[in-house]
Amino acid sequence: MEALNSIVGAINGVVWGPLMLVLILGVGFFLQVGLKFMPILRIGTGFKLLFAGREGQGDGQISPFNALMTSLSATIGTGNIAGVATAVFLGGPGALFWMWMTALVGMATKYAEAVCAVKYREKDELGNFVGGPMYYIKNGLGAKWAWLGVAFALFGAIAAFGIGNGVQANGVAQVLESNFGVNTSVTGVVLMVLTAAVILGGITRIGAVAGKLVPAMAIAYIIAGLLVLIINIGEIGNALSLVFTYAFTPSAAEGGFAGAAVWAAIRFGVARGVFSNEAGLGSAPIAHAAAETKGPVNQGLIAMLGTFIDTIIVCSITGLAIISTGAWTSGESGAALTSLAFATSLPGGGHLIAIALSIFAFTTILGWSFYGEKCVEFLLGVKSLLPYRILWIVAIYFGATADLGFVWLLADTLNAMMAIPNLIALALLSPIVFKLTKEFFASGGKSEEPGGTPAE
Repeated sequence: MEALNSIVGAINGVVWGPLMLVLILGVGFFLQVGLKFMPILRIGTGFKLLFAGREGQGDGQISPFNALMTSLSATIGTGNIAGVATAVFLGGPGALFWMWMTALVGMATKYAEAVCAVKYREKDELGNFVGGPMYYIKNGLGAKWAWLGVAFALFGAIAAFGIGNGVQANGVAQVLESNFGVNTSVTGVVLMVLTAAVILGGITRIGAVAGKLVPAMAIAYIIAGLLVLIINIGEIGNALSLVFTYAFTPSAAEGGFAGAAVWAAIRFGVARGVFSNEAGLGSAPIAHAAAETKGPVNQGLIAMLGTFIDTIIVCSITGLAIISTGAWTSGESGAALTSLAFATSLPGGGHLIAIALSIFAFTTILGWSFYGEKCVEFLLGVKSLLPYRILWIVAIYFGATADLGFVWLLADTLNAMMAIPNLIALALLSPIVFKLTKEFFASGGKSEEPGGTPAE
C-alpha cells in the first residue's frame, strides 16, 4: 500500500505541477482572448438570462436555472470553506489573488464547456439529453479522438467516488463529530438515506432539490461572511494589501504561519481555485447538457456565472474573512481555519461553519452523483445507471467512516487527469465556440438553434 501511495503521489506531483497549471490558465486565457473578454463584459447578460431561465425554454430535462444550480451544488462545497483556507495556509494571502485570476480566465473555460455540451449533446435510450466532454469529443472531434472521450469518462467515473463522494461524506462526518459529537456511523447512515431519496429520482429531482437548497445555503453563507467582514471592516484595506503584495513577493513567516514563496501562492491559489470552481475539469458541462435551453450560447452565458459566483463571490468572502481576522497566522488549516475566522467575530460562528460545510458537502454528493453516472452511462449504457446509483449510496457510508488519506490523493490525481482530455478538446473546438458566439451577438441573440444534433 505504501508503494502504491508513493506512485500515486508522484503522478499527483506531475499532474498538478507547473504543466497542468499552465495548461488550465493557458487554455482559459486563450479562450478569453478569442472571445474578446466577452464572459467578463457580459456578466450582466448572464444574470438576466439566469433569472429568465427559471422556466425551461427548449428541449431538455431541467430548466437553465436548475442546470446552473446543479453544477453549483457540485462546486460550492468543501473547496469554498476548507479549500480556500488550505490555499491561504500553504501559499499565504497572495494565493487568493491567484484564485481570482483562475476564476477570470475560468469563466471563459466554463462558457466554452457549456456551449460545446449543448451543441454536441445526444439523446440516450431513455430519451434524456446527455452531454459533456466525452460527447463533444466524440461528436465534435470525430472517431480518431474517441479514445480521449473514453479516457475522460473513465477518469470521471472513478474520480467521482473520491472527490464527490468519499471526501465529502468524510468531511461532513468529521465536522459533525468534532462540533456536535455525532457518531460518524450515524452521519454515514443519514447521508445515505438523504442521498438515496434524491438521486434515485434522476436529474429532474437532483435539479429540483439543487434549485432550492443551493441558493438558500449560498445566500446564508454570504450574509454570515459579510457580517464577519463588516465587524472587521477596519482590517479590510490591510487584508487586500496583503493579497496583492504577497501575490508577487514571498510571504514572511508570521505567528503560526511558516511563510511561503511566490510559487506556493500561485500553485495553491490556482490548484484550489480549480478544485473549487471546477473550470476546465469538464464536470459542469455534464449538468448543462440537460438544460431546457434555447441554444448553446444561451446556456454558456448562464454556465459562466458558476465560476463567478463560486470564486469571485463565495471564495473571496472566505479568504478575506480569514485574512482580515488575522486567523491566517494561527497555524490552523482547512475547515478549522475558516471556523476560527468566523468564531472570532460571530457568536456560534464555528458551529455555523460546521452546518454550512455539511450542507455544501451534501449538495456536492448530489451533483457529482449525476456526473459520475453520466460517465458510466457513456462507457456501459443506460443499464448501468441503477447499479451505479446503488453503489454510490453504499460508498457514502464507507467514506464517512474510513481514513481517506489515500482516497483523497487518488481522487485529486484523477481530477487533474479529467482536465487534460477536456482542455485539449476545448482548444480544438474553440473555432466553433468563437463562431457560434459571434453569430449569436451579431443577430442580437436570435440566431440560436437548440443543440443536440451531432456534428457530421
